[in-house]
Amino acid sequence: MREISISTEFIKLQDLLKYVGLVETGGEAKERIQAGEALVNGEPCLQRGKKLRPGDEVRFAGEQLTVKYAD
Repeated sequence: MREISISTEFIKLQDLLKYVGLVETGGEAKERIQAGEALVNGEPCLQRGKKLRPGDEVRFAGEQLTVKYAD
């Protein structure tokens, strides 16, 4: 599991996927999220603008990510 540190209140799902390099563009993120490829906290998520906060977990393309606040 990869921990992703953020310094803001939240990060949107599509932005997280771009930030960690699992997708190359926002368009690719949109298509893959709407195709049901992303799980947020174990549930399918079709909202590319889903706000992720520390403690949220994302599974996508064989990767498991967890969001935390930067130290």
